[in-house]
This record gives sequence, C-alpha cells and structure tokens, in this order.
Amino acid sequence: MRVLRSLLFYALFYGATVVFVLACLFAMLALRPEQFRKVPNAWSTFHRWCVVHILGIRVREEGPRPEGPVLYALKHESFFEAIDIGYLLKDPVPFGKEELFSIPGWGRAARAYGAIPVMRGAGAKGLRAMLDEARRYIGTGRPLAIFPEGTRIPHGQRPPLRSGFAGLYKLLGLPVVPVAIDSGPTYQRRWKRQGTITVRFGEPIPPGLPREEIEARVHAAINQLNS
Repeated sequence: MRVLRSLLFYALFYGATVVFVLACLFAMLALRPEQFRKVPNAWSTFHRWCVVHILGIRVREEGPRPEGPVLYALKHESFFEAIDIGYLLKDPVPFGKEELFSIPGWGRAARAYGAIPVMRGAGAKGLRAMLDEARRYIGTGRPLAIFPEGTRIPHGQRPPLRSGFAGLYKLLGLPVVPVAIDSGPTYQRRWKRQGTITVRFGEPIPPGLPREEIEARVHAAINQLNS
C-alpha cells in the first residue's frame, strides 16, 4: 500500500503541478500581485491535501504565530516544507536556492510570487542583493522565510547554520521565529510512509542579539524534533 499511495501521489500532485505552473504564467499577465499569489498558494494547499488524504500523513502544528513582519527560520528535512510553506504561512517571502530559479516556468512564477534567490557563492555582494530584495517586502507585512541550514538535512543531523543567516538577521532587524519540522522520516523517501509530521513554532527571538547567541538559539529551537 505504501508504494501504491506514493505512486498515486506522484502522478496526481506532479501532474497537477504542470497545470499550476501554466496557470501561474497566465496569471502573472492577467492578475494583480495579491491576486496572483493565490495561485501558488492554491498549489501549496493542494500539496497539503495530497499529503494528508493520499499519503496518509497527519500534519500537526504546535505553537502560536506572531502578527506582523518576522523572519521564520525553518528546519529543512524534505521537500515537504519547501512546498508546504505557502499553505503553512500567510503569503510568505521565501528564500530559495539560486538554482531553482532557472527551472523553466517555475522560476518566473517564483520571482513573481516574491521568492528571493540565495546566491551562496557571491559573498558580501550576494548578501547585499538578498537584503535589498528582502527590505522591499518588510513594509508589506508579509513574513520572510528561510532555511538557515541552507539545504535538506537528513533527520537526526544538526549541522551549523549557514553564515548568511546571521548576516540577514543583523541587517534586517526583524524578530526570528524558529520552526522545527520532522518531515524526514515520513516524506523524504521514494515510498512515503504514513505517520505524523510535527511543525512546531518556537517563541519569537528579538532582533539585535550577537551572532553567537542568535545562531545558538535558532539552532537549538529548529532541532527540537530532531531526536
């Protein structure tokens, strides 16, 4: 049954993804930005539906979420949270790997949504470019969302945070909300397993802390479910 559920999930979700990408390309030309964002958010919502009703994975959310602009720092164990982010948060501005923005169609839709490419090898120049883009959204009330470990991490591993996270934290001056997610054991495999994914929102961490402290606090909080 696990194989059959996974095959049905792949066929239905990724088949629909092609339709959603085409719809996004049309919507970019026909709709205002706030209306356009409903299309990618609907794709994310459809993914959550497929995860719950086809894969049989329960998603449990814990902890309150603050109002206003914040920087969410999320644990990254699988594609689940990367796709689910539009459903999980309200119109987020996500940071993503620069390579993803070269995917035909998807890259254009991501930029129109407000996603910001992470230029890993560009050093201070790349950080400034990310900061300039991020600042455009702070006044809109949309939350920013980043995977501070930089890439998917196998469940149970706790690598240090990428250096760019502390730089963004310092320059943006936003509170950070750490988010622990344990999607790896159920979702990050060819044949998905039934079970529960827990998404735990931590207490907001104020801006202005030293680099060592903010990294230590975020690192501990996003790994709460990583035992």
